Amino acid sequence: MSAAFRKAAKARQRPHRERAQPAARSKLGLLEKKKDYRLRAHDYHKKQNALRALQKKALDKNPDEFYFKMIRAEVKDGVHVIKQQKDEVTPEQVKLMKTQDIKYVEMKRVAEAKKIERLKAELHLLDAAGSNRRQHLFFVDTEREVREFDIATHLDTVPELVDRVYNRPTVATLERQTVQGPTDPIHLKKLAQQRKNQYDLLRQRIEREKAMFVITQKIQTRKDLLDKTHKVKVKKETTTGPAIYKFKFQRKR
Repeated sequence: MSAAFRKAAKARQRPHRERAQPAARSKLGLLEKKKDYRLRAHDYHKKQNALRALQKKALDKNPDEFYFKMIRAEVKDGVHVIKQQKDEVTPEQVKLMKTQDIKYVEMKRVAEAKKIERLKAELHLLDAAGSNRRQHLFFVDTEREVREFDIATHLDTVPELVDRVYNRPTVATLERQTVQGPTDPIHLKKLAQQRKNQYDLLRQRIEREKAMFVITQKIQTRKDLLDKTHKVKVKKETTTGPAIYKFKFQRKR
């Protein structure tokens, strides 16, 4: 066979290409290839070592060994499920726990109420931006006094201070003393923002105190339901109040 013929025959041969393994079958192991014997050998030895370790662990296990999962677990549909233990408490113990809960929430509510009173005392119930306008009623005897009524004269102050409900000095005080405190508009705006933040905090504390009061009522209702006295629900529980029950009257000795 000439060299030219061998060269032409070799050119007609198709190159051998290894087929790629699909990604969905990668979990089944390495695909049989000619050039992956090292990878397959490494995978084989890794699995054999894992089997030997499991066999050794099973041989070293004490057959008389006891652990609590033996009695707390069971097999359902081939799956181990841990049994949920029921809390063994008496009705008296439940009532005591409810009482402790009520005392704790009530203590927190009283502490919140004290903070609210302290914050009110600091703010002196000043008007904040966006709050509802208060009304001040003045009583007169005749319609003529109504027509000629001047609020600045009645309050003995200047017209510029009529709209203020706090720190409203009289004319005599203004003539006798000078205005004290900041007069810079930027400083006044900063103080107004601080006062608004304080009122927002006061509003949040009032809402929190109301929520704690509702929680206390709901816990007390659940505690009363532990009694075996016949009862009928009158009103469902809401986010702002507990459920209302009507209990059968029993005469106490």
